[in-house]
Amino acid sequence: MRKLVALPVLSADALSSVAYGPEAMLAVLVLAGTAGLGYSIPIAATIVFLMLAIGVSYRQTIRAYPRGGGSYIVASDNLGLFPGLTAAAGLMTDYILTVAVSISAGVAAITSAVPSLASSTVLIGVLAILVLLACNLRGIRQAGAIFAAPTYAFVIAMVALIVAGLADAADRDFRPVPHPPVNATEALGILLVMRAFASGATAMTGIEAISNAVPAFKPVEWRNARTTLSWMVGLLVVLFAGIIALVHFSGVLPRSQETVLSQLAHLSFGSGPMYVYTQAATAAVLLLAANTAFNDFPRVLSLLARDDHAPRLFARMGDRLAFSNGIILLSVAAGLVYVAFDGRTTALIPLYAVGVFLAFTLSQAGMVVHWWRLRNRHWRKSLLFNATGSLLSAIVLVTAGITKFTEGAWVALVAVGLFLVVTTRIRRHYDTVAAALRLQRHAIELPHHTITPRAVVPPRRVEGVDGSPASREPRDPRAFDEVEGAEEAEEVPEEIRHLSLVPIQTLDRAGMRALAYAASLQQPVLVIHVSTGVAEAERFRDQWLLWGDHLPLQELVSPYRAVVAPLVNYIEALHRQRPDLTLTVILPEIVVRQRRYSALHSRTAPRLRRALRPLRKVVVTTVPFHV
Repeated sequence: MRKLVALPVLSADALSSVAYGPEAMLAVLVLAGTAGLGYSIPIAATIVFLMLAIGVSYRQTIRAYPRGGGSYIVASDNLGLFPGLTAAAGLMTDYILTVAVSISAGVAAITSAVPSLASSTVLIGVLAILVLLACNLRGIRQAGAIFAAPTYAFVIAMVALIVAGLADAADRDFRPVPHPPVNATEALGILLVMRAFASGATAMTGIEAISNAVPAFKPVEWRNARTTLSWMVGLLVVLFAGIIALVHFSGVLPRSQETVLSQLAHLSFGSGPMYVYTQAATAAVLLLAANTAFNDFPRVLSLLARDDHAPRLFARMGDRLAFSNGIILLSVAAGLVYVAFDGRTTALIPLYAVGVFLAFTLSQAGMVVHWWRLRNRHWRKSLLFNATGSLLSAIVLVTAGITKFTEGAWVALVAVGLFLVVTTRIRRHYDTVAAALRLQRHAIELPHHTITPRAVVPPRRVEGVDGSPASREPRDPRAFDEVEGAEEAEEVPEEIRHLSLVPIQTLDRAGMRALAYAASLQQPVLVIHVSTGVAEAERFRDQWLLWGDHLPLQELVSPYRAVVAPLVNYIEALHRQRPDLTLTVILPEIVVRQRRYSALHSRTAPRLRRALRPLRKVVVTTVPFHV
């Protein structure tokens, strides 16, 4: 992406947070009355310093990880497995709450402009989540001017609002307008100030997005990403500080019926077109910010699945080249959180801070270890920046966890703990299964009783899931026994002509058992392997030369990790070429003793049965391997 496109697309989450971050801070301070509101400027200044420190820290991350360095990757590489999973837990919580908070803030912008819709807040938010779900399942991506427009429109609206508000303040010689009398409901103390600081710091969410997406930039990628990050942090500081200044000069206070931004826009623009534009731009950018989580959450989940810390079905892309299972999980989780908290932004903010700053802290701590190990040019300066970012993030994390524990932060902490328990148990189960499936030389007898294929040549070209050639000339082009004039109506066994197809993803004991069963049928056998790239294809071919080279092999290429689609395409093409053959698809199946682990293993057989059911003379069967 060009920087002018990458800036709005990747900054939507961070920049849109000024729609709720300052208000969340003020909503806490107002509890202490006028005395509490007097701390708004010092707290805002501290948050601005924190924004700059974290921004500089992530500039170092981009330089160290030019191929993308999210919190999970950085923490895992430098701190180890458990900190990496903890960072992933923070990220996952962050993305779920990004959807819930952005949607709630966007709905608040709409209901502030149209108060009659206030009673439908939950319904509107759920419908918005469903729209995002449908769009992302169809493979709609953040790209180009369409997705850049809402962010630029919001920035223009905020700059116009700040300029107009400061111009009004200048006419009064920058004398603040007295706000209405506020009765204190809580005592002003250090805990309340810390709660306000933690709430306002949620305006920093989304800063990590650019460091995750470094490869998406035009060359030189890391340099363009650092420049874009600097612009994003600069805009975030200007907008955040500008909103706080307007609140200070205008005397506006948080109200349950209308957002602070709406009140400021009413004061500066009245109820005319500019007010409508400001509210519409705010709602649009918040919707876009929610959509960024639909890209990042499934991607992180796929990395966890690749490392065997999540069910492997989350590593699989759908027909639209999107991680459909991860998108559905995010929608369900965000929808439940949104409904549980009645779509109220102020209620969701305490949960938000924990996930955001947990990921920040571990990512920057990982970078400190990275520079200490590397010790290249300027490593001391980089280590200092990252250490400062990690320390400040840790302070906010502890502050949010302590001061907002009873307000809902405990939910996020419990979610992180459950995530760690579940992911470690999943990894333990996969390790146990892998040990049971591992092949050992001389431990098994290779299947060798088979009939040499003679007359049917499988299709030379089969479309992959992306429309590209997905198969190549089979290794053994000799054919199966050719049958002239065979038809569908076989009444006796001797009239049925078989071809056994054995899809094998990896060569293990389950796969060898399926091959042995296929060979025992005394019918021609063709092995099919679907690889996701050249490296995997070569690795499988090396294993095949050792364990199974006595059987013909057909390789299919599916670069998007899809398995069922290329298999179905190949079998359909083979069926069209030889409708006289009865095709028996024999699949290895892992059967676990404890039913709760069954979802962790492939559901290829049911999906193949559904896809191939319309084809006559195609049979799908499984060979169980009990673990």
